[in-house]
Amino acid sequence: MRSLHWLLLCLLLLLPSLVIVAQDSTETRKTDKPTFHIGGALRFNYNLSSWKKEQMKRGGDFGFDMFRVNADASWKKLSLHAEYRFYSKDFGGSFLKEGYVRYHFNDSTHIDIGLTQVPFGNVTYNSHSWFFNLPYYVGKEDDYDMGIKFERRANRWLYQLAFFKNAEELNFGDKSAIDPGRYSYDVAGRNKEVNQGNARVEYFLDKNNSIGASVMLGGLYNIPSGNMGSHWAAAVHSNLNKDRWNLKLQSMYYRYNVADSAHLENHVEMAAYGSSYQVVTEAFMHTASLSYTQPVHWGPVSALTFYNDYSYMQKQGKGLHNSQMNVLGCMITAGHIFTYIDWAAGKNHPWLGPVWDEALATGTPDARWHSRLNLNIGYYF
Repeated sequence: MRSLHWLLLCLLLLLPSLVIVAQDSTETRKTDKPTFHIGGALRFNYNLSSWKKEQMKRGGDFGFDMFRVNADASWKKLSLHAEYRFYSKDFGGSFLKEGYVRYHFNDSTHIDIGLTQVPFGNVTYNSHSWFFNLPYYVGKEDDYDMGIKFERRANRWLYQLAFFKNAEELNFGDKSAIDPGRYSYDVAGRNKEVNQGNARVEYFLDKNNSIGASVMLGGLYNIPSGNMGSHWAAAVHSNLNKDRWNLKLQSMYYRYNVADSAHLENHVEMAAYGSSYQVVTEAFMHTASLSYTQPVHWGPVSALTFYNDYSYMQKQGKGLHNSQMNVLGCMITAGHIFTYIDWAAGKNHPWLGPVWDEALATGTPDARWHSRLNLNIGYYF
């Protein structure tokens, strides 16, 4: 853990100098009058899954997906953003997806405190579909943790530094495991993520194209033994645009070192949406996500965005079987209504196949591709 201590020390030493530079800028962000806005979304979902025989017989299921409330407020150099989501009981119930207070040093520099997005990989998303990509299912895409994040835009560079005390903490007992009722995937069960440092840099080739790199390093506290393990990850990524095309590319590596002598398996438990599964402790992950947007004039429909998101998980270790995921789909934009039509296919994927617990851990040698037709309709306000 010495490397973690050095990373945190560097962050603490670097942050004040960046703040001083930000404060010296003549550009400041001010909103003299307080502002407040409430928004949200209501979504419904239809799915037809190839591995669910009875569901196939009845032609799929259509029901409630999610209702969310967004709150945004600002006053002078302070602003607030929060999003609270309501799912069905089986999908985790209700929980805070994100919520933080932001202080604006100027128009190019700010700091967030609270439940904020982890700066890692392509952000905000590394995908175009409703399903995201495989990194999301191991806590490496659109992840939110509790901490403090500094962000500065200088010329063509974007710098992000963050320290996260832990993931979303809902139980404050001495030896409490994390609650699985959460939006983003985090280590659960016998271990929990603590004291994590993140650094991300992005260089803009021009206004619409960028390349970047990300690293993270943190502790992995083992609840039964009280010992501290570690975890780290690194990624290179790019977000490229040409006319109506968008291409997101990313390659990453992650590793969990568990400090639990009683359990030396090659997997950790991860949880979200009210349940958990096993994830291999070491893997490379590669993703390629391509989209094309076609403007149309069909009554309220103004645009069709076609996309294909592919991801591959190369597990490190003997006797492990790799995972794959591909989502071919289209997003229909009609005013405040957004509809995702996805054909999602997976191999050794817990959400796209009959094997849940070990799909992203050991996997199964005879795994086949399974698919799910999914329609998500949402009104955003």
